[in-house]
Amino acid sequence: MATIVPPPSKRQKREELERSQIQQDVTAIASGPAGSFKARFLDGDGKQMADVIEVPLADASEKNLSLLLNTLLAREKEEFLPYRFRIHIPDTDIIVDQYPTDLLQLLRNHGIENPFETTVTLSAEPQAVFKVQPVTRMSHKIPGHGEAILAAQFSPKNSNRLATGSGDKTARIWDTDTGTPKYTLSGHGGWVLAVAWSPDGARLATGSMDKSVRLWDPETGKAVGNPWTGHSKWVTNIVWEPYHLWRDGTPRLASASKDATVRIWVVNTGKTEHVLSGHKSSVSCVRWGGEGLVYSASHDKTVRVWNAEKGTLVHTLSSHVHWVNHLALSTDFVLRTGFYDHTPVPDTEEGKRSKAKERFEKAAKFQGRIAERLVTASDDFTMYLWDPAQSTKPVARMLGHQKQVNHVTFSPDGSLIASAGWDNHTKLWSAR
Repeated sequence: MATIVPPPSKRQKREELERSQIQQDVTAIASGPAGSFKARFLDGDGKQMADVIEVPLADASEKNLSLLLNTLLAREKEEFLPYRFRIHIPDTDIIVDQYPTDLLQLLRNHGIENPFETTVTLSAEPQAVFKVQPVTRMSHKIPGHGEAILAAQFSPKNSNRLATGSGDKTARIWDTDTGTPKYTLSGHGGWVLAVAWSPDGARLATGSMDKSVRLWDPETGKAVGNPWTGHSKWVTNIVWEPYHLWRDGTPRLASASKDATVRIWVVNTGKTEHVLSGHKSSVSCVRWGGEGLVYSASHDKTVRVWNAEKGTLVHTLSSHVHWVNHLALSTDFVLRTGFYDHTPVPDTEEGKRSKAKERFEKAAKFQGRIAERLVTASDDFTMYLWDPAQSTKPVARMLGHQKQVNHVTFSPDGSLIASAGWDNHTKLWSAR
């Protein structure tokens, strides 16, 4: 008696249909009829990802190019990555960040008379494979602080530890998996205005209106040593030295203050190494870059760039006409998280430093060079984008807010900037 083959299941039918549709799309994209161009795909390091292929202009949407690239890379459907493409205009230095709806028209607008015989270089940036769903409910509501929460930061290891500083003179460490408080860090005599995890996640620093900086062990919730004193007014912001710059396991930390100075501390001793003085008013924000420069923003309308090793002024950025409230670096995310990413943590200190440096250099690479970009936000309603290692003049002036801009940050990959202002608006900007 012959064996009867069972009919395919619904899942098998659906997968077969999807495979068929993908093959049809790829065939249509790569068939190369008249009215096509040659596409060269590059990765973030400028390396060619696949052979140059002829693509019909009529089918050259960003979605179709993403599909084509995944197929050229011989990925299974389950491994497909969405891509965003930046277009290098042939025979020019122009790079278009936003993929157009009409590629043919874009090429002609830039003087490409015969796009059909042109090789177009496309930089492919992989995007997240998940979609962000609307927030319909909070994950946890965790009571504990007795006054307003003034600062918060997640641990660089993962998101299951959160540190907060409050007007109740305490900092707290929270377990976000269970929605419960872990430790209460008591010891400050004033509002806790700043919290900062070390890049290795082994220590937590806090700054307060009591003019001191304190260090804590996040595994025990106990204070490490005595308070660090030296500022004559309250501490407004603190930042750790990037992990790959640590010398012999001796990290440093920078604190900004209302007293118009920035202090650089040796963490293992709690002693001041340098006092960076020169600002004429309160220092509102401080960042420590991956190439050994410290950036400070002040109410004196300037941003100062310092050599962290020597404690000397490199140059002053003066374009704002009112208080500079905040600043951010394009490499903030990788500097804050050090050697932590989705891959295993190296076993040795040298391996950790090497990985942290590699992550920094990859994030800082811009147009073929290491270019750590800086963005500043001000009470003059504007923002400026800078390339401080190259020039004291801003790259771009960013207009749009109708009131003071009080906060600014880069996306983790450094391609976007988000700003928040007193005009009740959050704005997104291209950082390219």
